[in-house]
Amino acid sequence: DITYHGPGQIVGYPLLDLEHFFTDIHKYMRYLEEAIIRTIAHYGIAGGRIDGLTGVWLDIDDPKKARKIAALGVKCSRWLTMHGFAFNVNTDLNYFNHIVPCGIATRGVTSLQQELGKEMDIRVVSGIVKGHLNDLFKMELVNVSRETLNA
Repeated sequence: DITYHGPGQIVGYPLLDLEHFFTDIHKYMRYLEEAIIRTIAHYGIAGGRIDGLTGVWLDIDDPKKARKIAALGVKCSRWLTMHGFAFNVNTDLNYFNHIVPCGIATRGVTSLQQELGKEMDIRVVSGIVKGHLNDLFKMELVNVSRETLNA
């Protein structure tokens, strides 16, 4: 029941007070998934959800081909969100051979690079994800670096 965070991923940990949006953690998670679904659609890739399996998946109608492109793991305390998503953009998928991603042994993982056959500009992809989050939540996200948080 673990995941991998590393180079080539967009790891988004939105820090939101859901009382300003809605008090529904399931809706929050669906919004995070939807931002990734819309982002991969921008690149011509159909993504979706699989009942009972959180995250964004490709080939959802074929269990033998279904593979995860984005994992989610969130925490919420007093409607303040923590953690978020890991979206595989240019991720070295070999790292996943050493774990059972999210405890799901029957399905694989993929990346945007794997699906498109070329390395992606992670800053461009990140901007697209951010734009979809802004649209879905009707807000403007700001980036906060670790250095800022640790200051």
